[in-house]
Amino acid sequence: MVYSRSANLAAYQSAGTHGGVAAADPHGLVLLLLNGALERISKARGCIINQVYSEKAQLIHRTVAIVDELRNSLNLQAGGEVAKNLDRLYDYACRQLLHASMQNDIKALEEVGRLLTQVRDGWDSIPKAQRVLEAVKR
Repeated sequence: MVYSRSANLAAYQSAGTHGGVAAADPHGLVLLLLNGALERISKARGCIINQVYSEKAQLIHRTVAIVDELRNSLNLQAGGEVAKNLDRLYDYACRQLLHASMQNDIKALEEVGRLLTQVRDGWDSIPKAQRVLEAVKR
């Protein structure tokens, strides 16, 4: 599966996150994006609990933007079934996030958090040697 470095870089910078982005490899950028999305989901959950709805809406909007960029940067041709499954998962996550925003649904946020955590953990478990090999192929 191949992610576009420029798309990930733009998404992460537009999400307002700083530090290390320009120097990160594509693998690192995906991890930064996933961690940024998870952080915003956690903060949005807190906003719902504390009834700070305007900030919740902004956080969920930013999370949708991150997940959407992850989805748009998938290479569905080179990534095969894994990329197609991620595409569907990211689409579902965006729909659930929108639902959570409209309904103040903490359970929907938690579900998306669990899904993205699984993706992040899987992505993080890719051996470094394989990451280097993939980077050389590009």
